[in-house]
Amino acid sequence: MFRLKTISTVTALMLATTGLSAPAIAQDQPGAGTEIIMAQPTWDTGWFYTEIYKQLLTELGYSVGTVLTLDNAAFYQSVGFGDTTLWVDGWFPIHNPYKSAFEGTAEIIGPVVTGGAMEGYLVDKKTAEAMDITSLEDFKRDDVKAAFDRDGDGKADMVACPPGWGCELTIEHHMNAYGLNDDINLIKAGYPAAMADAVASYDTGSPILFYTWTPNWTVNELVPGEDVVWIEVPEVNLPEEMAELSDAATRTGVEGCVSDPCMLGFPANSIDAVVNSQFLAENPAVRALLENGEIPITDVYAQNAAMNAGDSDIEAQAAAWIAANRALVDGWLEAARAAGA
Repeated sequence: MFRLKTISTVTALMLATTGLSAPAIAQDQPGAGTEIIMAQPTWDTGWFYTEIYKQLLTELGYSVGTVLTLDNAAFYQSVGFGDTTLWVDGWFPIHNPYKSAFEGTAEIIGPVVTGGAMEGYLVDKKTAEAMDITSLEDFKRDDVKAAFDRDGDGKADMVACPPGWGCELTIEHHMNAYGLNDDINLIKAGYPAAMADAVASYDTGSPILFYTWTPNWTVNELVPGEDVVWIEVPEVNLPEEMAELSDAATRTGVEGCVSDPCMLGFPANSIDAVVNSQFLAENPAVRALLENGEIPITDVYAQNAAMNAGDSDIEAQAAAWIAANRALVDGWLEAARAAGA
C-alpha cells in the first residue's frame, strides 16, 4: 500500500561524491523513497498549515506531490482505505460523524493548530444593539426577519456552510431543533463568495447574519466586539454524535459575545491530523513530527488576512513562516529524525 522505493541512481551518485553513508542519509531523511498522498479541505483557511507540513515532510525526504482538495466524506473514506495518506485539517468533535469511515484504519493526532477553534453565529453590532438581538431565537420576530431579508422571501438570510462540510450538519440540526426553518434562509453557496457579499453589504450599512469559525479571515475583516457580535443559541442542542459535549458548547471570555459565558451552540474544536494507521506504523518519523508540531492560531489569522487581501502565494507564505520559526521547526524535525532512525 505504501511501498518503499529503492535508492535512485542520483542518490547513489550523491553518496559517492559526498562520502556520506547510506545510514547517515537515512537518519537525516527518514522518508527518502516514500510517497505521501496528502489532502486538504475545500475551505482555504486550512491550506496554510497544510503547506507548512508539506514542506516539512519534504525536508524529511518524503515525496509529496500535488495536494488533493477533498470534501470531508471523500477524505475520511479514502484515508481509511489508504488511498490518501493524511491531512492536517480534522475538526473534532464536529467531524465525529465521519469517524465510522476510518475508525480502526486511521488515527487522529493533534493538535495541529493551538489556541482553540470556535464556531458560532454573528450579527453586525449596529443592528444587534438597535434591535436587541442576542440569540437565534430573535430571528422568529417579524421585524428582525424583515431587516435581514435580502431576497424578499420573508426569511432572514444567513451565510451558512456549503454541502459536505461538518458545520452544515450542525447548522441543519440547529434549524430543526430551534424551529427556525420558516424564519432563516441558509445561504449554502461557496463560502468565500457568500461572505465577500456579506462584507460588501455590511460596508453599505445593511444588516448581516453569518456563521463562521476560527481561524478564519472573517474575524479579521469583521472584528467581534467592534464590527460584529457573537450571538447565542436558545439552548445547547447538538447532533447525537456530539451530545455528550454539550458543556463545551458554552465558553467564557469570548471576545465580542453578547453574554459571558457565551452559549455558542458549538463545542470547542481541536484541529488535528488524521493519518492512515498502516502508514504511521511504517513511518514513526511522521508521527513524531505531528506530535511535536503546533502552529499558533494567531499566525493562521495573519495568513488568512493576507490571503483575503489578495496574497494567494500560500507556498511562499509557508516557506516564510518556516524560515521565521526555524529554531522551533528544527526541534520538530530533530524529534522526527530520531524517531525514524
